[in-house]
Amino acid sequence: MITSYSDHAANERTFLAWVRTGIAVIAFGFFLERFNLFLRTIAAAAVGEQAAQLARLSGRVGSYEGLLLIFGGVALVVLATARFVRTTRLLDDMQPHAASDVRTELTLSACLVLVVASYSLYLAFG
Repeated sequence: MITSYSDHAANERTFLAWVRTGIAVIAFGFFLERFNLFLRTIAAAAVGEQAAQLARLSGRVGSYEGLLLIFGGVALVVLATARFVRTTRLLDDMQPHAASDVRTELTLSACLVLVVASYSLYLAFG
């Protein structure tokens, strides 16, 4: 029987939630990368005003935002793994420890909120 099983299970559920979020960010970045490639291909085939509109829709940062989200999602999974291993070691240690620091979770959550907000503003006004 695993000692403090409920704590280990909660730690694993939190880890899996962060991994799921990281995979979703990676998938969204991959989608954006492929969609921008599609827009550039269509813009190259179009003529006149349509080509200009499609090229503008692709944007100046169109080729980088998908890659940024892909690498951000990978970093999210790596940080979640490091946090999971650290928390597992703390749970297995029999000595008492100070209260857990939530800076990592707050920082990751704030980064995700900033990415979503900035991309929403880019789509609305760009």
